Amino acid sequence: MRIFLRAGEKIFVNGAVISVNQKTSINLLNDAVFLLGSHVLQVEETTTPLKQLYFVIQNVLIEPTAEGISMDHYKHLLSGVRHAFSNLDVHSGLDDVERHVENKRYFDALKVLRKLFPVEQEIMEGLDDASQVFIRPLAATAAA
Repeated sequence: MRIFLRAGEKIFVNGAVISVNQKTSINLLNDAVFLLGSHVLQVEETTTPLKQLYFVIQNVLIEPTAEGISMDHYKHLLSGVRHAFSNLDVHSGLDDVERHVENKRYFDALKVLRKLFPVEQEIMEGLDDASQVFIRPLAATAAA
């Protein structure tokens, strides 16, 4: 697989962070778990249930040695997210996410979640009190 990176971009490969100084391409010649820096959410960006779920799954790719802990968080969070939404598109997407995670296809799960972000945004904009659907913020969880 060939990956093209611009100067200053980062890529996470098997848990290692790689940054490039100039425009370059990288050829991955064997199986590797990777995540492009542009697809990485920071903890302060996890302001919605789906973004929180994304963050937990992304951590499996970024920190593979902590997969067990991340998967425990994922299972707990998935249950809460399912209860937070009644939208059929979200539930269908969560079914896809769950299937991908079960098959350890974490990148595919993240792709599904990224496609659901606009749906979630529309739902959140339609609520009088959007905080009703929020799950305990990850930043607060990390501080506890």
